Amino acid sequence: MEQLEIQASNIKCGGCVSNIEQGLDNFAGISEVKIDIETNIITLQGKHLDEVLISQKLTELGYPKI
Repeated sequence: MEQLEIQASNIKCGGCVSNIEQGLDNFAGISEVKIDIETNIITLQGKHLDEVLISQKLTELGYPKI
């Protein structure tokens, strides 16, 4: 199991957290998503996590990587 941390922008509330969780649901390799609103850090657990693809998805969702 791998862990990946990505700092993203625009994470301001529980709705943002929900949008990210739903957007990354069923994303290849991700088994767990934790989001810290105060630091804007998204911690992902899973296998074969592709930071580039995940960052692209976050940008599509409106939460680009910092």
